[in-house]
Amino acid sequence: MPTAVLTDRERTAVQAYLRLLHTVRAAFGDEGDDEGVGAPAAPQDRLPPVVPPAVLAEAEQALAAAGLAGNEEEFFRLLHGWCPGR
Repeated sequence: MPTAVLTDRERTAVQAYLRLLHTVRAAFGDEGDDEGVGAPAAPQDRLPPVVPPAVLAEAEQALAAAGLAGNEEEFFRLLHGWCPGR
């Protein structure tokens, strides 16, 4: 199995993407398990999920710095090489 050797900028982009992914999952209540904390709120009482703009900006900036903005295929190849199973 080939090992991906990432540049510092590519690694930063992958890490920013993973932080964004975890933030989005947390915002939408998808933590990968079926057990939530406490009783779920009624639909009319729920606030819409919010992803902090800084997290999105960090990911965009990291992708641009690594030369991967607009090149999702290359980015996801790097991501899979660095984090198989994601």
